[in-house]
Amino acid sequence: MTPEPIRVLIVDDHPMVAQGIRALLETYDDLEVVGTLCNGQEAVDRVAALDPDVILLDLNMPRLSGLSATEIILERRPDTRILILSMHDSPEYISTALRHGAMGYLLKDVPTEEVKLAIDTVMQGERYLCTGASTSLGPGTADGREPLTSREQEILLALAQGQSNKEVALRFDISVRTVETHRKNIKRKLGISSTAGLTRYAMEHGVLQGTGR
Repeated sequence: MTPEPIRVLIVDDHPMVAQGIRALLETYDDLEVVGTLCNGQEAVDRVAALDPDVILLDLNMPRLSGLSATEIILERRPDTRILILSMHDSPEYISTALRHGAMGYLLKDVPTEEVKLAIDTVMQGERYLCTGASTSLGPGTADGREPLTSREQEILLALAQGQSNKEVALRFDISVRTVETHRKNIKRKLGISSTAGLTRYAMEHGVLQGTGR
């Protein structure tokens, strides 16, 4: 049985931006764009009727800002995942958005596959910060490394076990392109440039223990 597609609402006061994102996301069979709106007030007014799983929400909009809209929507529909779209990568913007309840933060110049990865990540209940945002926000762990998400840990294990990108994609029912993006993010977060380095890291940190491999 084919799972229901993820319902995505795009809210941006620049119609060309919204339509551009829509056109790109509609190339994915497991996504359904349920609408494009131009301000936060419209999002608040129509969210119940459109029933999105994920909202891509611009930060700076007329009538009602993305932050205010986030608060109101989550108060009414706490299960909605909100990803902030912004041109700003300052730590203040990012941390404020997260405090208001957003589950992720994307800069508007990220590639399409990263938008897709962010949607998939927040649908799994995990926070997603794009590379520029996470770098701006600073280190997330005591040793200066940004922590891996649980999905990234699973993919690290699979890669360390010698599985190819295609095998990992089949195992987790995701696209090869998404696996490649995960691999790139894992390498960036760990400061590792090679697959052999990932395997060595997995062995040194006990990731491979108890797997039977």
